[in-house]
Amino acid sequence: MTARKATLIVLAWNRWHLTRRCLESLRETDLDGAEVMVVDNGSTDETPERLAELDWVRVLTLEENTGFVRGNNAGIEAADPASDVVLLNNDLVIGQRDWLDRMRRCAHSRPEVGVVGCRLVAPDGRLLHAGTYIPTDTMWGQQIGGREKDIGQYTRDREVEGVVFACAYLKREVLEAVGGLSLDYESYFEDTDYCLHAAEAGFPTVVCGGVTLVHDEHGSTRGDAAGLMRIFQGSRKTFARKWRRQLEARYDRDVLWQSIMNFSTGYALSCQEMLHALEARGTRAVYRYVYGPKTVFPREEPEGAGDYRLNVYGSRPVPRKPAVAVVYGQGDVFYRNRGKYKIGYTMLEVDGFPVEWVRQANRMDEVWVPSSFNREGLLSSGVERPVHTIPLGVNLDYFHPGIAGYPNPVDEFVFLSVFEWGERKEPWLLLRAFNDEFSADEPVRLVCKAVNRDRKVSLKREIERLRLRSAGGRISYLFNHDFPRYQLGSLYRSADCFVSASRGEGWNMPLMEAMACGLPAIATDWGAHKAFVHEGIAYPLAIKGTVPAIAKCPYYTGYSWADPDPEHLRHLLRSVYEDRGEARRRGSAAAREMAEKWTWDATAAKIVERLAAIG
Repeated sequence: MTARKATLIVLAWNRWHLTRRCLESLRETDLDGAEVMVVDNGSTDETPERLAELDWVRVLTLEENTGFVRGNNAGIEAADPASDVVLLNNDLVIGQRDWLDRMRRCAHSRPEVGVVGCRLVAPDGRLLHAGTYIPTDTMWGQQIGGREKDIGQYTRDREVEGVVFACAYLKREVLEAVGGLSLDYESYFEDTDYCLHAAEAGFPTVVCGGVTLVHDEHGSTRGDAAGLMRIFQGSRKTFARKWRRQLEARYDRDVLWQSIMNFSTGYALSCQEMLHALEARGTRAVYRYVYGPKTVFPREEPEGAGDYRLNVYGSRPVPRKPAVAVVYGQGDVFYRNRGKYKIGYTMLEVDGFPVEWVRQANRMDEVWVPSSFNREGLLSSGVERPVHTIPLGVNLDYFHPGIAGYPNPVDEFVFLSVFEWGERKEPWLLLRAFNDEFSADEPVRLVCKAVNRDRKVSLKREIERLRLRSAGGRISYLFNHDFPRYQLGSLYRSADCFVSASRGEGWNMPLMEAMACGLPAIATDWGAHKAFVHEGIAYPLAIKGTVPAIAKCPYYTGYSWADPDPEHLRHLLRSVYEDRGEARRRGSAAAREMAEKWTWDATAAKIVERLAAIG
């Protein structure tokens, strides 16, 4: 099939140096017969004269500055009526040779795709844009991924609510159905408005994750902040008037979600992901912080999650008597559930649940857990309410094999383990096994990212007591080092194998994330993570049996956890190191399986299914 012709429309107004830079970068790419049209939007500097010197560019001259919308519409009207159209800001720098081919293939990958955007980064390399969304609560547009360090996130093709029209591929079919950009706007919101009109006509918007362009934002209007804000607020009011009712209609149901969110814990991080996934599936989540008498969390949650959407969920008003409420946290906080229909969602790392958790669970209408391991533990402990399995997931935009790792200057094979120092994680098992199995002469290293929340414990003294051999395997430590969550994928991708030799897990999020990044993983063959860890995509670590859970945590009293086999751990460490081809094969298989089965969207789908059954 012959590729359809594309007309590239570059809108320019003064600041010739920006237009020249954009065109020079554009000419170095593979344009595959595309026509390049510059719409000169009434420039009063040297732009008209300089454009007249370019014999490879078609110039459309407008007598005055008609604004972003009318300027682009003039170009669309002048384009070949048989061609697709690509709108380009003149403050773009296009350094990817095959960008047009990739966007065209994305646009024509399915007949219904209508609008295609791409990843945009700032001149300093930070990610600016991987799609847009507008919460109906504020009607203030946000760019997905904005200002994050670019490590290769959001590189898959994804349907989104909108894209910024600094770069937008518009198929001819959607142009015929929708027409040009809405004249209700001078600038701002016209792009989301267009994407929503396209969606109404049956044409979704997609971000082509394989294309990344540099966007020097507001390059042609910089220096007029007051003027930009005036235009922005005017467009925002117009957009709200046109679209608020339609956007509100995307919600099928509401749920009060009580949990923790602004902490670096498993519950908090997974809470954030589930709220986003529920929102994408049309469930409006109203978030409120919940704490309990035996938790380590304060009565007030720290403000600001660093994510605009999460702050929106937390600002939504709570109904006087919510129809359905979920408490996602430890079982001893279920009593704070404020819903008419009450759901408790919890997990634990041992084979049973405390009496108080069971008592509160039996006051819920139903209970959710992420794994059959936890379901069996609840039922065997005396829970009589319905118990449903709602697995957790992984964010494929931040955890995938294409995430950039940190460079390894000494070319060592790196084993990575991430854990909180304590009896349940039993780090001394891994440290001794690695130190005994390898020698300091071998190019291999164990890196331990360890968190110590107990100020009475000195990790330096704890490690000294192990009397590890100086001639044994080399070990490095990252103590209490916080990574921005979205950058954890870079840590995983810097290693060659992930090791989780703990006694028990309620789910094991780091393990799943590492597997999604394509790492072969050694993991104890016991506990909740057996739901996604199995031979063929990982290295299950044999256990000698189960033993009483002896730890400072009172929740474990009376229950058991695993006793990992140290000799088998040494065997697996050596096997991965020696047979790297097989290790890579298992890591690749793990990444595929995580992407196919264990996503947050799959989690949200199960939650929505339960909420629909409740009515």
